[in-house]
Amino acid sequence: MFEQTFKNIDDILHKDAGCTSELDYTEQSSWLLFLKYLDALEQDKASEAALEGKAYTPILNQMFRWESWAAPKGADGKLDHNTAMTGDDLRAFVNQRLFPHLAGFKQRASGPNTIEYKIGEIFSEITNKVQSGYNLRDVIELVDELRFGSQTEKHELSHLYEAKIKNMGNAGRNGGEYYTPRPLIRAMIQVVAPQIGERVYDGACGSAGFLCEAFDYLSAKAKTTEHLATLQTRTFYGKEKKSLAYVIAIMNMILHGIEAPNIIHANTLGENINDIQERDRYDVILANPPFGGKERKEVQQNFPIKTGETAFLFVQHFVKSLKAGGRAAIVIKNTFLSNTDNASTALRKLLLESCNLHTILDCPGGTFQGAGVKTVVLFFEKGAPTRKVWFYQLNVGRNMGKTNPLNDEDLVDFVVRQKSFADTAQSWSVAAESIDATSFDLSVKNPNGSDEVALRMPAEILDEIAALDAESAEVLASIRELVA
Repeated sequence: MFEQTFKNIDDILHKDAGCTSELDYTEQSSWLLFLKYLDALEQDKASEAALEGKAYTPILNQMFRWESWAAPKGADGKLDHNTAMTGDDLRAFVNQRLFPHLAGFKQRASGPNTIEYKIGEIFSEITNKVQSGYNLRDVIELVDELRFGSQTEKHELSHLYEAKIKNMGNAGRNGGEYYTPRPLIRAMIQVVAPQIGERVYDGACGSAGFLCEAFDYLSAKAKTTEHLATLQTRTFYGKEKKSLAYVIAIMNMILHGIEAPNIIHANTLGENINDIQERDRYDVILANPPFGGKERKEVQQNFPIKTGETAFLFVQHFVKSLKAGGRAAIVIKNTFLSNTDNASTALRKLLLESCNLHTILDCPGGTFQGAGVKTVVLFFEKGAPTRKVWFYQLNVGRNMGKTNPLNDEDLVDFVVRQKSFADTAQSWSVAAESIDATSFDLSVKNPNGSDEVALRMPAEILDEIAALDAESAEVLASIRELVA
C-alpha cells in the first residue's frame, strides 16, 4: 500500500541538492514521518478524551500542527493549495520557526521519558537538509498520504522503514553499525528468552533493531493491559551516541508501537563503570557494539581494562550493567576469541571468571553485508564462573550476499540444539578447565568437522580488504593527529 509512496519520496530527495546519500533520505523522511505520526497521536488522544468527557490539551501550538503548516485542508478534505506554504516561504518557516520551536521542548518537558522530551531531543539533533522548498512541499504531500490509524498500517510502515534502514546500512562500509541482520537478532532473543517484567537494554542501540525485535517477541506473550503498559514504559532501554542513529531509533520504535521510547542520546562509554549502581542494572542485554573504533585516553579511564577498541569497552560496560543472574547476547569480531594483546586476554578472563559464558555462535563470512569481518555472538549469564562453553559453527551451505542474505531458517538448528547444548558435526563443548589459564584462548576449533578449507568468494575477500584498508586509514589519521 505505502511502498510506492516511500519510493516516490526517495526519488524527490534524490533530486534535491541538500540530500546526497541514502543516509540523508532516511534522516529527512524520518523527521517528517515523526511529525505526521505525532499528528495522528494527537488526534487519537483528543478522541479518547472526548469519549471520556474530558478536555485534551494538544502538545503543539496550533500554528505548528501538521494540519496548519504542512497539510491545511479545504472543506472538501483535500489539500488547500491557496493556504499551503511552498517554495522559499515553506523552507523559511521550517528552518527558522518550526525546528527552533520543536527543539525548545527539550527544556520545557517535565522529564526525559515524555514524548515532549523526545520531540525536543530529535529536533535539537537534526536539521532540514531539503534545500528546495518546492521539493519539500512535494515530499510533505506524499507523507500526508501515509496513515498510522490501524495496526495493519503501522505494521506495513514499520516493515518499509526497516527496509530503509537496511538500505542505509548497506550504503556505506559501516553497514553493520546501522543494520544487524534481523534473523540473527531474533535467534539471539530466542536463546536469551526475555520475560515480561524484565528490563532489556542495548547501550549501543543504533537503529534499535534489538529493542524492536524484543518488543515484537514480548508483545506476542502479553496477556493483559498491565503487561502491555509494562512493555510500553518499563521494559526497553537504549543509549545511542550518533545523532542520526538516535533519531532513526526513536522513529523505528514508534513505528513498532512504543509511544515514547526510553532511548537516551548519550555516549555510553563516557560513563565511568564504577558509577553503575544496582538500580542502573538490567535483566537482559542484547547488543552489537561498534568495533574498530579508537577511543581516546580519557574515555579509557572509565574502565579497568584499558584499550582503545570500542567493542572491548562496551563488553566491560555490559558485564557491569547486568544484574546478578542477568543474561546477555553480544555480537563481537571473531578475533576477540584469540587476540593475544593484554586487553583481549584480560577481557576473556573477566568473562570466564565472573560470568557463565555458556554459548559461542560462530557466524559465517557475509553475515554482515559490507562489513568484511567475521563475527561471533557471545551468550553469557552473570554471577557464576564458566564451567563449559558450547560452540556452534553456523554453516548455511551457501555464499551469502545482498541477494542471498541470512534468513530465519538458517538459525533454526542452532536455536534448537542450544537448548540441550547438543554435540553435532557443527557443535561441540569445551570444559573451562581445559582452557589455557594464561591466554584464555577461545578460538573456534571444531573437533567434529573436516579439515577441508572452505574457499571464499572474491566479493567477500574484497569486502574484507576494503574494511581493513578503512581501519588502517583510521589508525594512520589518529597517528597524524598525535604527530601534528
